[in-house]
Amino acid sequence: MISMYQASVPVMIRALENLAAILAKGEEHAKAKNIAPEVFATSRLFPDMFTLAKQVQIASDVSKGAASRLAGVEPPSYEDNEADLAQLIERCRKTVAYLKTLKPAQIDGTEEKVVTWPMRSGTRSMKGLPYLVSHALPNVYFHVTTAYNILRHNGVELGKQDFLGKLETL
Repeated sequence: MISMYQASVPVMIRALENLAAILAKGEEHAKAKNIAPEVFATSRLFPDMFTLAKQVQIASDVSKGAASRLAGVEPPSYEDNEADLAQLIERCRKTVAYLKTLKPAQIDGTEEKVVTWPMRSGTRSMKGLPYLVSHALPNVYFHVTTAYNILRHNGVELGKQDFLGKLETL
């Protein structure tokens, strides 16, 4: 059986570490092609979609917010002022460092805990397990995937393995 901690914090850490590696490839591509560092950060797939910077910020916010809510602690607040890929990479690393401070004992057993969080349309509440698997993790993956797609759309050579990251094998 997988615990709530195992299903949340390590999964979010992996997604954000892979996102940082994807952003680093974008940074290398921008340098090689002499593209200004802020160009990719302001790129988007479609005019009514969020920019790459906002996708990374949301992936970070959902990760630290969800894990914190499950743990019953206040998440750190970040300014959302990243303007280039280096700053977005640092945002991912800072979020990973925070997630690593959370311990299994803080999150395990929260399957039935009522979790409440703010949304644009008001507040929402769910029990811990459905919150994690039906809201938090899909949101993290959505925004990481969209960030990947923005960079890929802009010519950064990325593949499925970049999204998945290094797989642990026996």
